[in-house]
Amino acid sequence: MSFECPQEIINDYEKLFENEEEYDVIIYAGENENIKEIHAHSFVLRTRSQYFRTALSKEWSEKKDGKFIFRKPNISPPIFKMILRFIYCGKIDLEELQIPDILKFLTAVDEIDIQTLTKHVQEYLVKHYDEFLLQHPIETLEVIYQYESLTTLWDLSLEKIYEEPEIIFNSDKFTSLKAHLLEILLKSDELSLGEIVIWDYLIKWCLAQNSNISQDPTQWNKDEIVIMEETIHRFAPLIRFDHISSEDFIIKVYPFKEIIPKDLVNNKLISHMAPNKQLNVDIQSPRQQKCIYDSILIKSKHFSIVSSWIEKKNDSYYDTKNIPYNFNLLYRASRDGNTTEVFHEKCDNKGATIVIVKITNSERIVGGYNPLYWDSTSGWLSTKDSFIFSFTNRKNFQSAKVGYVADANYAVQCSSSYGPMFGVGIDLFSSIGSTWKSYTRSYPEIDIPQDRKMGNYNAFDAEDYEVFQVVKK
Repeated sequence: MSFECPQEIINDYEKLFENEEEYDVIIYAGENENIKEIHAHSFVLRTRSQYFRTALSKEWSEKKDGKFIFRKPNISPPIFKMILRFIYCGKIDLEELQIPDILKFLTAVDEIDIQTLTKHVQEYLVKHYDEFLLQHPIETLEVIYQYESLTTLWDLSLEKIYEEPEIIFNSDKFTSLKAHLLEILLKSDELSLGEIVIWDYLIKWCLAQNSNISQDPTQWNKDEIVIMEETIHRFAPLIRFDHISSEDFIIKVYPFKEIIPKDLVNNKLISHMAPNKQLNVDIQSPRQQKCIYDSILIKSKHFSIVSSWIEKKNDSYYDTKNIPYNFNLLYRASRDGNTTEVFHEKCDNKGATIVIVKITNSERIVGGYNPLYWDSTSGWLSTKDSFIFSFTNRKNFQSAKVGYVADANYAVQCSSSYGPMFGVGIDLFSSIGSTWKSYTRSYPEIDIPQDRKMGNYNAFDAEDYEVFQVVKK
């Protein structure tokens, strides 16, 4: 009869780690005022780690009074103790660490070469990479780039950044981004930014690398021109000047002509001033941006979430690669005119639609799904499949809320006097001009803004709104 008690052994080794009895290894972790002495046992370290097996050899080891001495100034004491606890008893809880510390933890684990723990940290990073990128985009990208074993995480991160470049480019640490990483981003065909916007960010980055140089290029002396030319030279050919308008080129690019290769400047000037002249140069192709839907308010990820809601699935049921619907832009208030008449002209009798509303002076969006149609005369329409939704922050997909209709007889209303109308309350509708109102009755509460009261209604102002026809692929 066999008998095993692995948990008892684990508990005993954890006690050995905590009590430090008969230790023969002293580790000085951290540096300066943060240095701390940590005790361990060489027989455990040798058994569980190839790194320590080598480090404790006669050739490497430093000994004092019969004890091995290790100095690890680049690893903080709390992180080193977590690693040692794993070595002793196989226990680790990454939830104890803040995001920057997890990145430091990965670096330390990689150095000490504990492959099992490295794999566990990588799996944790993949699971939480959205959160990591949103909160610490620059640090996360730089750490991931260091490790060949993080290929999956690297690909996921780039895909998200290409689709939502503001994660990196709007970061307050953008100008600290390493040059080789900026080069990778600017080379991509999938970077979802206008070319002149990319140029503006590049100039911002270059100026930040030389903070003692004036931001006004007309004030530069010869030495400063040379310095700025050396800073930008690897990036300038990555800007697709052929896809910058003449106005933007003259106003935003031409002032920096002294630091841009002369052939790039001359070719751009010729192509606009003498468009019939044939140039013996390759025309740069435009970037193929990931978001194939014509929206200025939301990204592809929002459409994948909406697709999941349409089929009454959880938010992540679909991703950007398998969206089962086409979303055809029918109406944009800022483009077509923010009037009830134009809304009905563009959107009536087009079948199912999704409405996206951007709230003024915020990143909030709200909207609704009508699975039937809009027209000017039908009044109330009945359906069990409509919903309204909100994103407290459109850049944070975790802030999404959706509410399906509770009173199906009053799901949507069609009237020539109003634009989109959801619910009997009416729960969400376009009132007059940029004013939208809400009075929840047919749908659950989903945090629709309450900027001011207008009678029984909560009212708010919309900066813009879009309506998309929803067509199953």
